[in-house]
Amino acid sequence: MASSQEKRHRQSLKRQARNQATKSRVKTLIKKVVAAAAGTDPKTTEEQLRVAMSAIHKAGRKRVLHPNTAARRVARLSRLVHRNKNAAQAAPASES
Repeated sequence: MASSQEKRHRQSLKRQARNQATKSRVKTLIKKVVAAAAGTDPKTTEEQLRVAMSAIHKAGRKRVLHPNTAARRVARLSRLVHRNKNAAQAAPASES
């Protein structure tokens, strides 16, 4: 095998490891947002959403995720959080 092929292979392995780490981090952050949305503290949920959105957009910019995929995931997470937030605000008003 030529030395250029060996170098390319090493580079691809490094990129693969970096991309896998990024994807794993994004998935973990998404799970944290979903878990926080199921909870009762909207402040924590908003903070988790901000962190996750940042990581997802960064992965999209670096092409670890397709930019449209990143945008779709952010939109779905944001919609989930805001629907839960609005439902939580509407529920106490109807009880009183």
